[in-house]
Amino acid sequence: MRQVIAANWKMHGDFSWAAKPAALEALLDTETVNKVDLVICPPLHLLAAMEAMVEDAPVTFGAQNCHAESSGAYTGEVSAQMVAETGAAYVILGHSERRDYNGETDAQVNAKAIAAHKAGLISIICVGESFEMRESGRADEIVAAQLAGSLPDCVTGLNTVVAYEPIWAIGTGKVPSLDDIAQMHAGIRARLTERFGPDT
Repeated sequence: MRQVIAANWKMHGDFSWAAKPAALEALLDTETVNKVDLVICPPLHLLAAMEAMVEDAPVTFGAQNCHAESSGAYTGEVSAQMVAETGAAYVILGHSERRDYNGETDAQVNAKAIAAHKAGLISIICVGESFEMRESGRADEIVAAQLAGSLPDCVTGLNTVVAYEPIWAIGTGKVPSLDDIAQMHAGIRARLTERFGPDT
Protein backbone atom coordinates (compact mmCIF):
# COMPACT_ATOMS: atom_id res chain seq x y z
CA MET A 1 0.00 0.00 0.00
CA ARG A 2 1.41 3.38 -1.02
CA GLN A 3 1.50 6.25 1.43
CA VAL A 4 -0.14 9.57 0.59
CA ILE A 5 1.32 12.88 1.71
CA ALA A 6 -1.08 15.73 0.96
CA ALA A 7 -0.32 19.42 1.43
CA ASN A 8 -3.34 21.68 1.84
CA TRP A 9 -2.29 25.21 0.87
CA LYS A 10 -5.62 26.60 2.12
CA MET A 11 -6.19 30.22 0.98
CA HIS A 12 -2.52 30.99 0.37
CA GLY A 13 -0.54 31.65 -2.80
CA ASP A 14 -0.58 33.88 -5.82
CA PHE A 15 -0.02 32.87 -9.42
CA SER A 16 3.75 32.76 -8.97
CA TRP A 17 3.26 29.78 -6.64
CA ALA A 18 2.25 27.66 -9.62
CA ALA A 19 5.97 27.08 -10.29
CA LYS A 20 6.71 25.72 -6.80
CA PRO A 21 5.80 22.03 -7.34
CA ALA A 22 8.29 21.68 -10.19
CA ALA A 23 11.10 22.22 -7.66
CA LEU A 24 10.10 19.07 -5.79
CA GLU A 25 11.69 16.79 -8.34
CA ALA A 26 15.19 17.90 -7.38
CA LEU A 27 14.49 17.26 -3.70
CA LEU A 28 13.14 13.71 -3.95
CA ASP A 29 15.02 10.45 -4.23
CA THR A 30 13.80 7.53 -6.34
CA GLU A 31 12.88 5.42 -3.31
CA THR A 32 10.51 8.10 -2.00
CA VAL A 33 8.93 8.65 -5.41
CA ASN A 34 8.29 4.91 -5.74
CA LYS A 35 6.66 4.58 -2.31
CA VAL A 36 4.76 7.82 -1.77
CA ASP A 37 2.02 9.70 -3.60
CA LEU A 38 2.66 13.43 -3.16
CA VAL A 39 -0.45 15.58 -3.46
CA ILE A 40 -0.68 19.37 -3.40
CA CYS A 41 -4.09 20.98 -2.90
CA PRO A 42 -3.68 24.66 -3.81
CA PRO A 43 -6.34 27.33 -4.19
CA LEU A 44 -8.54 26.52 -7.16
CA HIS A 45 -7.16 29.20 -9.49
CA LEU A 46 -3.73 27.51 -9.45
CA LEU A 47 -4.80 23.96 -10.30
CA ALA A 48 -4.75 24.05 -14.09
CA ALA A 49 -1.61 26.20 -14.18
CA MET A 50 0.24 23.77 -11.93
CA GLU A 51 -0.81 20.81 -14.02
CA ALA A 52 0.61 22.55 -17.08
CA MET A 53 3.90 23.48 -15.42
CA VAL A 54 4.99 20.33 -13.59
CA GLU A 55 5.36 18.05 -16.63
CA ASP A 56 7.03 14.93 -15.20
CA ALA A 57 7.45 16.07 -11.59
CA PRO A 58 6.36 13.34 -9.13
CA VAL A 59 3.40 15.25 -7.73
CA THR A 60 -0.37 15.07 -8.12
CA PHE A 61 -2.92 17.78 -7.46
CA GLY A 62 -6.22 18.10 -5.68
CA ALA A 63 -8.89 20.67 -4.90
CA GLN A 64 -9.86 21.74 -1.41
CA ASN A 65 -13.58 21.19 -1.89
CA CYS A 66 -16.31 20.46 -4.42
CA HIS A 67 -20.08 20.66 -4.59
CA ALA A 68 -22.35 17.61 -4.50
CA GLU A 69 -24.31 18.72 -7.57
CA SER A 70 -22.88 18.44 -11.08
CA SER A 71 -24.19 21.89 -12.10
CA GLY A 72 -26.76 24.50 -11.15
CA ALA A 73 -27.35 27.91 -9.61
CA TYR A 74 -24.70 27.58 -6.90
CA THR A 75 -22.74 30.82 -7.08
CA GLY A 76 -19.16 30.47 -5.90
CA GLU A 77 -19.19 26.67 -5.95
CA VAL A 78 -17.35 24.21 -8.19
CA SER A 79 -18.50 20.74 -9.18
CA ALA A 80 -16.42 17.59 -8.93
CA GLN A 81 -16.43 17.33 -12.72
CA MET A 82 -15.03 20.86 -12.98
CA VAL A 83 -12.26 19.88 -10.57
CA ALA A 84 -11.49 16.81 -12.67
CA GLU A 85 -11.33 18.94 -15.81
CA THR A 86 -8.40 20.90 -14.32
CA GLY A 87 -6.41 17.67 -14.29
CA ALA A 88 -6.67 17.22 -10.54
CA ALA A 89 -6.90 13.69 -9.16
CA TYR A 90 -7.93 14.38 -5.56
CA VAL A 91 -10.37 16.53 -3.60
CA ILE A 92 -10.37 17.26 0.15
CA LEU A 93 -13.80 16.82 1.74
CA GLY A 94 -15.05 17.44 5.26
CA HIS A 95 -12.01 19.44 6.37
CA SER A 96 -12.46 20.69 9.94
CA GLU A 97 -12.50 24.31 8.73
CA ARG A 98 -15.30 23.55 6.27
CA ARG A 99 -17.22 21.72 8.98
CA ASP A 100 -16.68 24.57 11.45
CA TYR A 101 -16.87 27.74 9.33
CA ASN A 102 -19.38 26.51 6.76
CA GLY A 103 -21.44 24.18 8.94
CA GLU A 104 -20.81 21.17 6.69
CA THR A 105 -22.51 18.04 7.93
CA ASP A 106 -21.53 14.40 7.53
CA ALA A 107 -24.41 14.00 5.08
CA GLN A 108 -23.09 16.83 2.90
CA VAL A 109 -19.59 15.33 2.93
CA ASN A 110 -21.10 11.98 1.97
CA ALA A 111 -22.93 13.51 -1.01
CA LYS A 112 -19.78 15.32 -2.14
CA ALA A 113 -17.79 12.08 -1.95
CA ILE A 114 -20.31 10.35 -4.19
CA ALA A 115 -20.00 13.21 -6.69
CA ALA A 116 -16.20 13.07 -6.49
CA HIS A 117 -16.14 9.34 -7.17
CA LYS A 118 -18.51 9.71 -10.13
CA ALA A 119 -16.11 12.30 -11.56
CA GLY A 120 -13.18 9.92 -11.14
CA LEU A 121 -11.61 11.83 -8.24
CA ILE A 122 -10.06 10.35 -5.12
CA SER A 123 -11.70 11.88 -2.06
CA ILE A 124 -9.61 12.76 0.99
CA ILE A 125 -12.26 12.63 3.70
CA CYS A 126 -11.27 14.36 6.93
CA VAL A 127 -12.43 13.30 10.38
CA GLY A 128 -11.36 14.52 13.79
CA GLU A 129 -12.37 15.79 17.20
CA SER A 130 -12.09 19.14 18.99
CA PHE A 131 -10.30 19.68 22.31
CA GLU A 132 -13.59 19.68 24.19
CA MET A 133 -14.61 16.40 22.59
CA ARG A 134 -11.28 14.80 23.45
CA GLU A 135 -11.31 16.09 27.03
CA SER A 136 -14.81 14.71 27.54
CA GLY A 137 -13.62 11.24 26.47
CA ARG A 138 -15.77 11.26 23.31
CA ALA A 139 -13.02 11.39 20.67
CA ASP A 140 -13.51 7.82 19.49
CA GLU A 141 -17.30 8.19 19.45
CA ILE A 142 -17.14 11.46 17.45
CA VAL A 143 -14.74 10.11 14.84
CA ALA A 144 -16.76 6.88 14.53
CA ALA A 145 -19.91 8.93 13.86
CA GLN A 146 -18.10 11.05 11.27
CA LEU A 147 -16.85 7.92 9.51
CA ALA A 148 -20.31 6.37 9.49
CA GLY A 149 -21.98 9.52 8.16
CA SER A 150 -19.32 10.92 5.83
CA LEU A 151 -18.24 7.81 3.92
CA PRO A 152 -20.66 6.63 1.23
CA ASP A 153 -21.18 2.97 0.39
CA CYS A 154 -19.19 3.40 -2.84
CA VAL A 155 -15.92 3.81 -0.91
CA THR A 156 -13.05 1.60 -2.01
CA GLY A 157 -9.36 1.49 -1.21
CA LEU A 158 -8.73 3.14 -4.58
CA ASN A 159 -11.14 6.08 -4.48
CA THR A 160 -10.89 7.25 -0.87
CA VAL A 161 -8.30 8.35 1.67
CA VAL A 162 -9.37 8.88 5.28
CA ALA A 163 -7.39 11.67 6.94
CA TYR A 164 -7.43 11.96 10.72
CA GLU A 165 -7.30 15.60 11.85
CA PRO A 166 -6.74 16.07 15.59
CA ILE A 167 -8.47 19.46 15.49
CA TRP A 168 -7.40 20.19 19.07
CA ALA A 169 -3.75 20.24 17.92
CA ILE A 170 -4.17 22.73 15.05
CA GLY A 171 -2.57 26.05 15.96
CA THR A 172 -2.81 25.36 19.70
CA GLY A 173 0.73 24.25 20.46
CA LYS A 174 -0.64 20.92 21.70
CA VAL A 175 0.94 17.93 19.98
CA PRO A 176 -0.75 14.50 19.79
CA SER A 177 1.46 11.71 21.03
CA LEU A 178 2.32 8.76 18.82
CA ASP A 179 0.05 6.68 21.08
CA ASP A 180 -2.84 9.13 20.55
CA ILE A 181 -2.45 8.84 16.78
CA ALA A 182 -1.90 5.07 16.78
CA GLN A 183 -5.01 4.47 18.90
CA MET A 184 -7.18 6.65 16.67
CA HIS A 185 -5.79 5.08 13.50
CA ALA A 186 -6.47 1.62 14.91
CA GLY A 187 -10.04 2.59 15.69
CA ILE A 188 -10.56 4.05 12.24
CA ARG A 189 -9.11 0.98 10.53
CA ALA A 190 -11.26 -1.33 12.64
CA ARG A 191 -14.43 0.51 11.66
CA LEU A 192 -13.46 0.64 7.99
CA THR A 193 -12.68 -3.07 8.02
CA GLU A 194 -15.99 -3.84 9.71
CA ARG A 195 -17.98 -1.86 7.18
CA PHE A 196 -16.07 -2.36 3.93
CA GLY A 197 -14.16 -5.59 4.52
CA PRO A 198 -10.48 -6.30 5.14
CA ASP A 199 -9.44 -6.00 1.48
CA THR A 200 -10.66 -2.41 1.25
